Parts: sequence; C-alpha cells; structure tokens
Amino acid sequence: MDKIKNVILCGMGAIGAIYANKLQNADCDFRVLVDENRYKKYQTNPIKYNDKPLNVKYILPNNSDFKADLIIIATKMNGLEQALDEIENFVSDNTIILSLLNGVTSEQIIAEKYGCEKVLYSYVIGHSSVRNGNNITHDGINTIVFGSDNPNDKNNITKVRQFFDKTDINYEVSEDIKHSLWLKFMLNVSSNQTTALFRLNFGEMLSNKAVMELIVKIMKEVQTIAKAEGINNTDTMIEEALDVLKKMSPKGRTSMLQDVEAGRKTEVDMFAGTVVEFGRKHNINTPYCEFLKDAFAVIHEQFDKK
Repeated sequence: MDKIKNVILCGMGAIGAIYANKLQNADCDFRVLVDENRYKKYQTNPIKYNDKPLNVKYILPNNSDFKADLIIIATKMNGLEQALDEIENFVSDNTIILSLLNGVTSEQIIAEKYGCEKVLYSYVIGHSSVRNGNNITHDGINTIVFGSDNPNDKNNITKVRQFFDKTDINYEVSEDIKHSLWLKFMLNVSSNQTTALFRLNFGEMLSNKAVMELIVKIMKEVQTIAKAEGINNTDTMIEEALDVLKKMSPKGRTSMLQDVEAGRKTEVDMFAGTVVEFGRKHNINTPYCEFLKDAFAVIHEQFDKK
C-alpha cells in the first residue's frame, strides 16, 4: 500500500491555517493551492498562525507536474466550486480528498466531480479559532473526524491514519461517520446561527436559558431531517450535541459570530438553508430554520449597504 507523500491544502482561513501550521514542517511534499491574486497577496502579507508567519510552499492551479496523494479542502462553501476546478491538475487515480467544510453536502458535490472512491467523509471539531485579518489564533484543541460507510475505502482510511500519525494531526475514525457528520451539522445549525444572531460567546449562550431552549428547538428540526435521511441513532443526537456544547471554551466565539462581527457574509445557506431544502424534500416543516434564513438575509443586506 502506497503512503501519502504529496499533499495539497485548499483554503488558508480559520481551519486551513491550523493544518498548514501542522504540515509546513512535516515529512511530506506539502503545497498550499492558491490563485494568482492570493499568491501575490500572501507574498507581501503572509498568513500568520498565532502571530508567526506560516512558511509554506504555494502552488498555482496551472501547475501540471504535481500529483497529490491527499487533498484537504478547507475553504468555505462559497469557495468549494472554485477549489474543485483548481485541483483538477493534481488529482490522480489514487488521490484521496478530505473536505473539512461545515455542512453535510460537500462530500456529495466532490464525489459528483471526482468519484466517490476518492472521497472520505470528514469534519473538524474542537475549539474555535479566531481570525483577525491575516492572523489566525488557535489554542490547538482540534480533531479531524473521518471515515466511510463503504468497506472498499478501508485502505484509504488506513493511509490517512498513518499519515496523520506521522504528522501529529489529531484525528478520530468514526464507526458511523454519517451520524457523526450530522451531529456536527446539528451543532453548527443550532449554536453557530444563534450565537451569531444574538452576538453571544459560548459562555453567554450556555448561561442563557431562553437561548438554550431555542437551540434545542432548532436541534429538533435537524433531528427530524436526519431521521428522514436514514441517519442512525437520531434519538440520542440532541443529548450528544448538548454534551459537546458544554465542553466548549466559555470565551470562544463561533465562526459565524466572527463573520457577523467582521461584516462578512455568513454560511446561513449551508446551515438553515440546507435544513429548509431537506424539509421541502421530505415534506417536513422547519419554521425555526426558515426564520434564521430570513433573519440573516436582513443582516447580509445591512452589510451590503455599508
């Protein structure tokens, strides 16, 4: 079984920078994929991780002499389509693709373009990083959870495990990755959106009884959708999600709250929007997510006017 030697990372934001920092000195040929504009920008104003410039090699989409054993996509959803176009030259028959995007739809989108045999389900869980301009601050609490529901992916899982062991990347292989992925989705849909709407950190969220009651109502909508989608063990999902929230750093701020504070468009379409779409598919009412979708449309319009 071939080992992972050539690695490409797409996205140098709050998540991507965490793993660029891990991989910049790893025993592999690691490149960060950027377009021409970002390349020039990063040359003059490099991305910093905990106030230290990242020392990474960049690669442009038109490069034709590099094939990746592993491609990690850490963009936001609105950058996924561009990322999929830009990785085309680097995908071989044996390439493995991990998507660290939030949500439950990116793996299917990637598989439609490059084949499901190349894609493992994956996501990141841990403490939120803080993005301030080109500086990403993080306390190191993060884990990549990955896996597959296809027995044919066993070798790819083993290759990624061995690579993460070698590069000191925290990981967990989920025995039921779709349940795990929807659990993370439930957390994002409920806590990311409410904290962003009400401008609360995790501590303020957890100590506010009315907000926590609202969060559970939103979780119930996701739970109903997950059950309709055939996800296993949906009855325990809300309790599991609440246990995770209780372990978050009290002063931590969700990525969506940071987007609102910075005047950036949020990922509401991937969160509330996805729940609403699944609701229509299964004829399930999703009033709380419909409200959240409308509420962030108002916020986005205010951003446009500034």
